[in-house]
Amino acid sequence: MRDKNIIWLYLFLGATLVDLAFLIEGNQASRFFSKPLIILGLIGYFFFITRPIASTLLTKSVLGALIFSWIGDVLLLWPNLFVYGLGSFFLAHVCYIIGFKLAQKQATRIDQVNFVRSFFFNLPVYLAAAFIFYLINPNLGILKIPVIGYILVIVSMVATARDRYNKCIPASFWQVFVGSILFLISDGIIAVDKFYLSFPEAGILIMGTYATAQLLIVMGIRSYLIGEK
Repeated sequence: MRDKNIIWLYLFLGATLVDLAFLIEGNQASRFFSKPLIILGLIGYFFFITRPIASTLLTKSVLGALIFSWIGDVLLLWPNLFVYGLGSFFLAHVCYIIGFKLAQKQATRIDQVNFVRSFFFNLPVYLAAAFIFYLINPNLGILKIPVIGYILVIVSMVATARDRYNKCIPASFWQVFVGSILFLISDGIIAVDKFYLSFPEAGILIMGTYATAQLLIVMGIRSYLIGEK
């Protein structure tokens, strides 16, 4: 079964490399064929490895995150659809938050949460997000409210990933956590490139960190599922 399903990872890897090559060439038109295949490979892989537990909320939430990410990838191929792509990725992060909460030991009761300690653990993420917003804020215009909402949800996604520490096996924690950090970095580069200072290497950095982030998150959830058996 593993050998059969790994074909989807080859699709993911091949599409990612081809898309990066098109970015290097500046061949934006050809990316309409390569970019949608990246997350499609991960959707296929995750769908088939989780078929025995397809009815669980964990499987549905992670698969939903991948599907919304795929929709966002397609929408962002058209610059004028940026806000709709943003909305799609907003929903993807909501799905990931749900999935991360489920892919751990029983959640700590609200009265047992040390909010001060949690705040300081997540402070570097908050500061990074605040700094990016500080840079792009003057140029956001009517997109200010949607962007603020998006920043809040992606920061929440990273914080939820960090909160899994000691609540799942180490391999699952680190894959998901590093993946969420790379997702934040990728989106930060998008924000800087689009609203602050455009630079030629942005596309490579964005897709490189984004594809790696999605792969790590999927493999982290897979590690959790294997560890639970």
